[in-house]
Amino acid sequence: MAQHRLGIIMNGVTGRMGMNQHLIRSILAIRAQGGVALKNGDRVMPDPILVGRSEAKLAQLAKAHGLTRWTSDLNAALKNREDTLFFDAATTKLRAQLLRKAIAAGKDIYCEKPIAETLEDAVDVARAAKAAGVRHGVVQDKLFLPGLLKLKMLIDSGFFGRILAVRGEFGYWVFEGDWQPAQRPSWNYRKKDGGGIILDMLCHWRYVLDNLFGEVKSVSCLGATHIPKRWDENGKSYKADVDDAAYATFQLADGVVAHINSSWCTRVRRDDLVTFHVDGTLGSAVAGCRNAGARRG
Repeated sequence: MAQHRLGIIMNGVTGRMGMNQHLIRSILAIRAQGGVALKNGDRVMPDPILVGRSEAKLAQLAKAHGLTRWTSDLNAALKNREDTLFFDAATTKLRAQLLRKAIAAGKDIYCEKPIAETLEDAVDVARAAKAAGVRHGVVQDKLFLPGLLKLKMLIDSGFFGRILAVRGEFGYWVFEGDWQPAQRPSWNYRKKDGGGIILDMLCHWRYVLDNLFGEVKSVSCLGATHIPKRWDENGKSYKADVDDAAYATFQLADGVVAHINSSWCTRVRRDDLVTFHVDGTLGSAVAGCRNAGARRG
């Protein structure tokens, strides 16, 4: 049994998503279990180099998790031929240009969503990756949640009969930042920085709907800025000028109608961060991140 090293340039890992979801819960968890097993018995061991703007934060993060490789010089990291994969979890505003730079350096690509602020930029990046012949992919983590895997099993088994409608509820209260620190970075609520829940979350719902319930044929969406004033990481107030809630209706193939509410200002204690209620001609079910319940008759 052989072990193969996979050098990963992890950009934006000092941010909330990059650090918690991608570094700690994914890459470090994979390393702790001995890498990823291949069909032939070999294993792939990820070897990350942490990249970001703050050397102090990078050094502290690396030390806390027993890592030795970090740098604030992305250009130097991209020149290292031993690191073949580029991952980005920095701000949406910068993602397209960073991906183009990594593609030009010959790196395979995996990144957070969305890959760009506009369709034109997103398509351009995808075409650049294809033309360069590099492997490329975007986070589609919701498809692998235990609750949605159970829901897919029900769908594939024919449990629902013909699916009629899907109702989704996503959200949690993101603190405004005055009484207690917000759980999301302030750039999420500023248009100039690429913020907004529609840009951030509807790309998730698109791939969930396409892969589970039917191809999206059309969408109508109402965005709202329910909380117009927030406080940043330094306790300074600012104007929140992007949507913090979205109410979207999707028409899918075969006549299925889906409606999904997304909110960063709901205060209700939900059963889960996101829930999907599915109705069919033979039965109905509700699924969250981990669990699913179904009923017929």
